[in-house]
Amino acid sequence: MADIKHKDAGSLQKGNYVVMEGAACIVTDVKISRPGKHGHAKVNLTAVGMLDGKKRNTVMPGHDSIEVPVIDKRNAQVLSINANKANVMDSETYETFDVVIPTELEGQVVEEATVVYWIVLNDRVLKQVKSE
Repeated sequence: MADIKHKDAGSLQKGNYVVMEGAACIVTDVKISRPGKHGHAKVNLTAVGMLDGKKRNTVMPGHDSIEVPVIDKRNAQVLSINANKANVMDSETYETFDVVIPTELEGQVVEEATVVYWIVLNDRVLKQVKSE
């Protein structure tokens, strides 16, 4: 289920998604050094984990490829809410599952609301509440 593409490290920009240490991350900073006399341009990449919020850093040649997660954006309907989790049903597959409600969406997620969630690697992330 985990879809991954590859992209040249030198073509990454702030806000892109990458896979670092097996976790989906959002690029927060990209520094590209000039190529040296015998070497290639180096890319200093800083990213923050989408789910764990952990900061990760790596340095690699600009022509090397890095894994980029394929993000599947889907709609679902909220069936019930229990503490900080919502039980939702996918609008296409009718599959039901629990998803954690992020702090910025607390109070907005209500029963029978339509929400947008992303499938990133093997995780489901609640991203927004659709207004009717």
